[in-house]
Amino acid sequence: MIRLGAGRPERIVAVGAHCDDIAIGAGGTLLTLCGARPGIRIDALVLSGGGTDREQEERAALAAFCPGADLRLTVRKLPDGRFPAHWEEAKSAVEELRERTDPDLILAPRTDDAHQDHRGLARLLPTAFRDHLVLGYEIVKWDGDLGRPSVYQPLSPETAERKVRLLQEHYPSQRHRPWYDREAFLGLARIRGIECHARYAEAFAVTKLMIDLGD
Repeated sequence: MIRLGAGRPERIVAVGAHCDDIAIGAGGTLLTLCGARPGIRIDALVLSGGGTDREQEERAALAAFCPGADLRLTVRKLPDGRFPAHWEEAKSAVEELRERTDPDLILAPRTDDAHQDHRGLARLLPTAFRDHLVLGYEIVKWDGDLGRPSVYQPLSPETAERKVRLLQEHYPSQRHRPWYDREAFLGLARIRGIECHARYAEAFAVTKLMIDLGD
């Protein structure tokens, strides 16, 4: 558990239901972390897209979003949009991830995300990672499920621009989507920046946080 004043994390877990979830929700935070902590270990798990062109996109993208990191990525083959029917396989993937790392910080979907795959993965994490700080990232979508986040990671203008550029560069399969554009990504980052007195930011939800003010 990260405690207030305990310093910067050395081991990160990043999980996504689909290829591009991690980069959209926390790409700027990963760029910031890797810039500050060369060699930081990042264990990433994506539950769908394995064995397809999407996996190749994801591997190239996360390598770009985690420069200089000790990145270990696993992409599984669960069917998109059908996670509830494959609960045991998803749970096994999360448990296997837990066996190989004890992270200081987890980046994951929000537990109240409107997409059933995102939400299902978020609710699985506490079954394996019981004493860890989980930051739930947000993904803008037609459902209109953006809420009032409680944690912010400010992004420099350069980092925000780099995030958008990498998203556009590494996920050509998503460019046809009406929400997948520069205005959407940079616009949300600008709004979250306003909320935390920064130019840009990524925002997260936290369901449980322990602090220790006595150390």
